[in-house]
Amino acid sequence: MQRLLVLFTFLICYGVNAQITKEIFESFKLQERRDVSYYFPEEYNKDKKHPLIVVLDADYLFEQVVATAKYYSKFHGMPESIIVGIHQSKESIRLDDCAFDRQTGLPAEKGNQFFEFLGMEIIPYLDLNYNTAPFKMIVGYDITGNFENYWLFKEHPLFDAYINISPTLAPDMETNIPMRLEALDQQIFYQLILEGEKSKNTPRILAMDKAIKAIDKETLHYYFDEYPSADHLSVPTYGIGKAFDNIFGMFKPISPKEYKTQILTSEEPVFNYLENKYSSIENLFGIKKPVDLNDVMAIYAGSRKKEDFESLKPLSDLCKAEFPETMLGFYFEGEYYEQLGEPKKALRTFEKAFGMEEIDFLTKEMALEKIDALKADFGY
Repeated sequence: MQRLLVLFTFLICYGVNAQITKEIFESFKLQERRDVSYYFPEEYNKDKKHPLIVVLDADYLFEQVVATAKYYSKFHGMPESIIVGIHQSKESIRLDDCAFDRQTGLPAEKGNQFFEFLGMEIIPYLDLNYNTAPFKMIVGYDITGNFENYWLFKEHPLFDAYINISPTLAPDMETNIPMRLEALDQQIFYQLILEGEKSKNTPRILAMDKAIKAIDKETLHYYFDEYPSADHLSVPTYGIGKAFDNIFGMFKPISPKEYKTQILTSEEPVFNYLENKYSSIENLFGIKKPVDLNDVMAIYAGSRKKEDFESLKPLSDLCKAEFPETMLGFYFEGEYYEQLGEPKKALRTFEKAFGMEEIDFLTKEMALEKIDALKADFGY
């Protein structure tokens, strides 16, 4: 790929702790230079995959998306992501980038070039130079919100998730988008956001929402959020956090409500819930998420509550792999043998747990109590 860069300390000074950098990207497709901003997680790890989030209208949205992503990564379990912002406010260039034919609704000539600029230059560059996950998201607002939808009409859409904030819809988009979403045979996350301030576009957005809601497909993850108190300028601030919450919801630790309504009420083995959660994350997002200690404890509590002691064995095996220096795995395995009626195995296993590091509520004293009780009960 032919590509020339005028860098603002991009490659020379960029290190693991750098966060935001800006460059001028000389595009072969556009035949012009474009301002582009990048955010990399503070602890960017070249061996760890990161979702890629492309932000159109970066002058308005980039800082909000970055701030929200940082907050949600720290407190809501969202995976740390690489974020690229495409600046489009200079000389109202966004209108040229995203212009569409009033008859066909398709991108105008400059729009086709901008489409290729993102898909054939920006994203391949990041995929080549950084450890991006297969999961890619695009965020757009107003006219750029409409433009992001054009990727849905490729045979294999480039993006897996679309955050569409109060889009100014091209002709027939309110029917074309639902039809395309129904026809697609891949996992798609689609978030539509609408402000309370009414416009001539509002009825069309609501019609599109109604049509998408009528689609019954497991591969379509659709969310619609309307904010009556928000006007057209403030709606991105209202909607971005909720959109991340919707799309990355399964990354959050198991909540008390989730524990009561899903784990305790399920007829399947308790461990299956944990296994399904993490395999779904890997399948949908292309990310192998480390197992959260909170989730382990929720499954442990559920196993005891439901007397599903068979789930303790796979849980113990998982903990030996995920928390190898701690007593977690051997303690759970000891309880498994104890409930199975195999005191000798239980005793040996609790002794192993005693020799390892404490974690969460599990202490050496608890392991010692188990050891003493088994010795007393069975005369060892």
